[in-house]
Amino acid sequence: MWLALRSNCISAIFCACGLGLAGPTQAERADRAKPINLESDRMRVDDVHKTGVFEGKVVMTQGTLSIHADKVTLRQDQDGYQYGSASGNPATFRQKRDGANEYIEGEAERIEYDGKLDRVEFFNRARLKREPADEVRGNYISYDSRTEHFTVTGGGQSASGSSEGRVRAVIQPRNTTDEAETAPAPGVPKR
Repeated sequence: MWLALRSNCISAIFCACGLGLAGPTQAERADRAKPINLESDRMRVDDVHKTGVFEGKVVMTQGTLSIHADKVTLRQDQDGYQYGSASGNPATFRQKRDGANEYIEGEAERIEYDGKLDRVEFFNRARLKREPADEVRGNYISYDSRTEHFTVTGGGQSASGSSEGRVRAVIQPRNTTDEAETAPAPGVPKR
């Protein structure tokens, strides 16, 4: 049944992406065991070909995972590999990190998940953010969960010559103010 695409596909689409933002992040594991809720203006399901297409103000939730898009397409191949695509202006997602009170948020005009390659790709005006303030932006973001490689590509210079198409990243330090105040000066050994 097409619903076999469910949590593995969708959770993997949007949780693995945050791994490149200043250290490893994992999606809320409990989400995979929760039901998927979909709302849309239109829906087409083909059980024979194991595909589902949801169009028009699509809202998909599963536990802490929330996806908003104009269109979501899900499919499963003959070998059981799962694929998902969300598109919008932009398509967005938000999901809680496992074991932390933080969320991963992302957006792009198109977000695609390939279960066979275990890869998530964000196309056009891509942005990933790990709350509270880590963020990366580019025209294309790719995350390969097998190799744990994270790639961000800018779109080059705009027609006006500005650097709008450059990759931008903000990575906040992980130490607290107290730790920073008590840390020894560079080159001074800890006591």
